[in-house]
Amino acid sequence: MTDAQSELLSRMWDEHMKTPFPQAMYGPVIEGEDMVLLDTETAGCVFSTLDGRLDDRLHGILLLCLAAVEKVLPHIEDEEAASYYRHLRDMAAVAAQR
Repeated sequence: MTDAQSELLSRMWDEHMKTPFPQAMYGPVIEGEDMVLLDTETAGCVFSTLDGRLDDRLHGILLLCLAAVEKVLPHIEDEEAASYYRHLRDMAAVAAQR
């Protein structure tokens, strides 16, 4: 990951941490994905990237999370929630470039 990518990911992470989890996503399962768990797993992998601990196993989990976010995004009707998960997807995509 280049310095520019690291800086971008750090800014995205800061923004993510300031954004409240959307109320509409507490509880639903969309396309077989628990939305709270998907957020938690994806954010955990991004944090591991920032902390320099994204090993091959976590990278594989991050790629699965990224695919899951892509799968659910078209089915999220709440705009606040859709925006939140688009940001999560974009952040995960940057982290996946490691």
